[in-house]
Amino acid sequence: MSLRNDTVAIVGLGVMGLPIAQNLAKAGITTQGWNRSEAPRLEAAKSGITPIANPADIDASIVLVLLPDLPQLQPVLDAGLRAALKPGDILVVMSTVSPVGIIELGKDLSKDGIKLMDAPMSGGVEGAKAATLSLMVGGSPADFALVLPIFEKIGKTIKLMGGLGAGEIAKACNQIIVATTLTAVSEAVALAKRSGLDLDALFDILSGGYAGSRIIDVKRQKFIDEDYSPNGTCKNQLKDCNIILETAESTGTDLPVSIAVQKLYASINADGHGALDHSAIITEIEKRSKAKSGK
Repeated sequence: MSLRNDTVAIVGLGVMGLPIAQNLAKAGITTQGWNRSEAPRLEAAKSGITPIANPADIDASIVLVLLPDLPQLQPVLDAGLRAALKPGDILVVMSTVSPVGIIELGKDLSKDGIKLMDAPMSGGVEGAKAATLSLMVGGSPADFALVLPIFEKIGKTIKLMGGLGAGEIAKACNQIIVATTLTAVSEAVALAKRSGLDLDALFDILSGGYAGSRIIDVKRQKFIDEDYSPNGTCKNQLKDCNIILETAESTGTDLPVSIAVQKLYASINADGHGALDHSAIITEIEKRSKAKSGK
C-alpha cells in the first residue's frame, strides 16, 4: 500500500476537526490537516499532523471534511481539493448538512470517480476529544469497510445507516431530540426559577427519574451558572432545525414540536445571539416570560 493510501486528511481544524486529527495522529495514522487560517494548522503541527496550507496539496486517499456546511465546502473543492482527489478516493462529509444537498454533491463528484460518504457526528467537543463520538454513516458497504478503521479511532458507536444521505437523515432524527430536549429542559428551568426552586435540587431529582437525560448531564452547570459560552451554538442548532424541517417536507412528515422549536431558535438568532451555546435557548423563553408577565 502506498504512503498516500495510508494517509488521512482533515479539512477544517475547528473545535471538532482538530481533536479528531489529533486522535488519528495519536493512533499512528499519517494525518494531514488543512484550515483556512494558519493558527489551527500550527496547533495541529504540535501533535504530529502535517499542516497543509493549500487544499490542492492534500495527498490522501481518505479526506474527512469538518466544515460547517456544504456552502463552505464548495469553495475548498474549487480551490484545489477536487483536483487533489483521484478516482477511487473517498471524501467523507462529517458535518450536519442537507440530505438532498449531499446526494447532489455525490452525483457531481462521481463524474470524476470520487466517492462520497456522509458521517455526521453526535457527542460534541467532549466526544471528539475522548474519541467516543457516535457516527451515523451513509454510503456504500464497500466504502464503509474501507473507512471503518479510521472511524474506529475517533468514535465509539458507528453505524452504516444506508446509502448516501442516510447518515444525515439519522442526524436529523438525533437533532430533533437534542433541540427539543434542550428546549424542554429550558422550560423546566425557567418555570423552576420563577417559582423559587433550587436548581441543584431540581436537577438531582430530574436526573433520578424518567426526565434524566444526557442533555441534563452535560448542560446542568451551564443552566445553573447561566454560562452560555459556546459548545454547540444557537446558530448551528438553527441550521440543524432547518435541515430537520427540509427533510420532513421532503418525506411528508408532520413535526409540530420541531416547528415550534425552530421558531424559538430563529428568534434567538434574529436577536443576535447565534454564537451562544444552544442551551441559551432558555434566554428566549425567559424573554417571552418577562414580556407575558411584566416581570
